Amino acid sequence: MKKARRTAATLTVGAATVAVLLTGCAPGGDDGAAQGPITQDQIDEAMSTPTELTFWTWVPDIQNEVDLFEAKYPDIKVKVENVGQGLPHYQKLRSAIEAGEGAPDVAQIEYQYIPSFVLPESLLDLAPYGGDDLSDEFVGWAWNQVSPGDEVWAIPQDVGPMGNLYREDILNAAGITEPPATWDEYAVAAQAVKDTTGSYISNLGATQAGQMIGFFWQAGIKPFGYDGQETVSIDVNSNEAKKVADYWTELIQADLISTDVDFNDTWYQGLASGKYAGWLTAAWGPIFLQGTAADTSGLWRAAPLPQWSDGDQVSGNWGGSSDAVLASSENPIAAYELAKFINTDAESSMKLATEQFLFPPQVSVLEDPAFVDQESEFYGGQKVNELFAEISQTVDTEFQWLPFMDYVYSTYEETMGTVIAAKGDIGAALDTWQDQLVSYAEDQGFTVE
Repeated sequence: MKKARRTAATLTVGAATVAVLLTGCAPGGDDGAAQGPITQDQIDEAMSTPTELTFWTWVPDIQNEVDLFEAKYPDIKVKVENVGQGLPHYQKLRSAIEAGEGAPDVAQIEYQYIPSFVLPESLLDLAPYGGDDLSDEFVGWAWNQVSPGDEVWAIPQDVGPMGNLYREDILNAAGITEPPATWDEYAVAAQAVKDTTGSYISNLGATQAGQMIGFFWQAGIKPFGYDGQETVSIDVNSNEAKKVADYWTELIQADLISTDVDFNDTWYQGLASGKYAGWLTAAWGPIFLQGTAADTSGLWRAAPLPQWSDGDQVSGNWGGSSDAVLASSENPIAAYELAKFINTDAESSMKLATEQFLFPPQVSVLEDPAFVDQESEFYGGQKVNELFAEISQTVDTEFQWLPFMDYVYSTYEETMGTVIAAKGDIGAALDTWQDQLVSYAEDQGFTVE
């Protein structure tokens, strides 16, 4: 098979075109890049030299954390820019990298997109700057997202271990006094909830790839693999994946699970009105739900995801991001110190968790009573942070991504989403999706295992 191209390539996504620029990007700085481990003298010199950094991020009010950094390093000024979230952010970032100008020093990047920037050598390996010394500060699976090998491509910022938010009053009305512990129990509960209350026990977003991939992650499925260079593995239609798909197909076709597109007005109204008696979501979900369904305060509770085997304690992840240093940065030491400070400084990381409400990957925050002991009135006084901190310890460490997740997510919406919305056979849709991904990878020059 053809080898992975190291020149610019354009990835065609359905009817739309997403420019994923696989161009090499040589480091622009000369204060230690590619010169072996950085010494403390080099760090001291860099952090006492007047410097301006640019930081692209969509985190609201992150200027508060940046202010802490600038107070510690008064010679370093940081320009914070929000150029968009999701696809607009990545399009602008890749365009700047391709143009060779205008790229930031530090950029927020979601975990699933890191490989697409590693492939064209657009990210700085942070290991020589001290990044490999930070591994113990983060939960292991989150660290593996930024450092699957010897290199360190970013610093973890937030994560989304998955759990079950549910309406205790609706489940109680159906005779269910405890959240379902297994997926078999969940299916039985879904029938009882629908028969008794008319509510759906939850909604499976028709076009929500992140949620379905999170379910795969929990089930121990490895749909994607990447060696960091030119070989990928694609196995979205394995027997194990089809077991998950068949489970949801049966519930959907029995009209026990709805398939509304999520994160729109209709879906928000469903959460607020009791159309959905629960939401299988990530650790960022509890705060989001409070703002979306404020009038239901006190009715919700949180629990781990149901398990495939009774007695297991396993979860998947949905969402989360990191801060990476661009290889083109002319000030790589200062840029690394900014990414490190934002996500490891005790005050900064606690602000991220308690002011911006990003769920933390930092072990220190996950163990801090100021975070885990908070009681939530919306969840009946439950310590929801503590619960998700415990769940975060159960996420599989080895999950990987492909270097073209833009295409993966887009084709999920077009292929899987259409079938889910039509209440069709999700397992059969996985076969179609598998063929699309393999064909695309080979066309782009990757070796597919």
